[in-house]
Amino acid sequence: MPPPDALARFHTLLRTALTEGTLVKLTLGKPRPGAPEPTLRNVFARPVVLKAGPQVSLVFRHVNRDVTKNLPPTEAAGVLVELLASAFLDAHLFTPLQTAQLEQNSDDARSARLRLITAESAPPSVALGHDRSKHRLLDPAAPWLRALGVTNDRAQPREGMAHKFRQIEKFAELLRDLLAETGLNIPEYLNAPPLRISDMGAGKGYLTFALAALLGARATITGLERRADLVAAANRLATETGFASHLRFVEGDIPVPPSPIDSLDVLIALHACDTATDDALAAGISAGARLLVVSPCCQKELRPQLTAPAVLADALRHGIFQERQAEFVTDALRAQLLECAGFRTKVFEFISTEHTAKNLLITAHRLHAAGEPASGAQRARLLARTRAFAAFYGIREHRLARHLGIDLTS
Repeated sequence: MPPPDALARFHTLLRTALTEGTLVKLTLGKPRPGAPEPTLRNVFARPVVLKAGPQVSLVFRHVNRDVTKNLPPTEAAGVLVELLASAFLDAHLFTPLQTAQLEQNSDDARSARLRLITAESAPPSVALGHDRSKHRLLDPAAPWLRALGVTNDRAQPREGMAHKFRQIEKFAELLRDLLAETGLNIPEYLNAPPLRISDMGAGKGYLTFALAALLGARATITGLERRADLVAAANRLATETGFASHLRFVEGDIPVPPSPIDSLDVLIALHACDTATDDALAAGISAGARLLVVSPCCQKELRPQLTAPAVLADALRHGIFQERQAEFVTDALRAQLLECAGFRTKVFEFISTEHTAKNLLITAHRLHAAGEPASGAQRARLLARTRAFAAFYGIREHRLARHLGIDLTS
């Protein structure tokens, strides 16, 4: 009897992982030509425990929306097998013991390839319920956390640093998930070149070191910081903790286009003040980054321009409302402008406000190859929407719009 083909073997691995409860996560990608739902780009699956018992959470990632469904494992297996037959060519299955990568050819199902990777490359399993011990992406006993004053010799947060430790952990979790969603976790299990990541405005390097610890040699990371003493201290620490081969810090300001910048896969800028966030976004776009992650701060540029619509005039006579309105309008325009530039955006809380008031995160995933804009009709619709929003608030100038060559008043 001939051995089972790659697709059948993958189906067996998938059903086993679902029925035996060993699934860590599953990603379906590379939509088939002529798929039934042309807007569907990816499907992500992970185990969850609900009141009804063990379930599989399926996230259907469309171009402009996400749809989540929770299904029993057996039913989820049937749905995923059907999706592989009708909608997707590639799949990546993670269990605690191995990673399975399936690649299919739309023209010849028999040419499908299955690659199995040992447990060393598979991500660790995660806790599903509150009664299990908590898995940490970052080791609290790591020397870099102690050297930065976050934890003590007992691997516990130092007094007053518990919030910082939680912020660092949350950032690592978010970046892991964002890299997976955008397909940038491929170096985790393929012989691909390291990811090129820039953290602009790195400060003391808390989050930059977290990335280096999370990704290891799978990424080359540059922390950009204007304060020379912080740069020198961070580079010493990178050498002392064994990160110097893939992590370095350089002194300088966030580059303002058209200043040249090396090619990037990921741009990060957390709490860059006012229009420095726009400069960082523009730098990442010009460098060809596929993923942009920014946490804005001190949004002051638009406040003098805000002209309150009549219905809002009385409410906005209060300074605190003017400030919050300026923050909202600034970041909403940023998200819309990024979509005009060919990105899919998400805006959400980075971490609870009990840990930091600067908790808004804007992420943007490039939908087209660098330099390849959206279709003319789609771009025209996005531009019209953005200009209407700006006009409603009387906004005529926005730094990111200028960087992107977009006239908000046309």
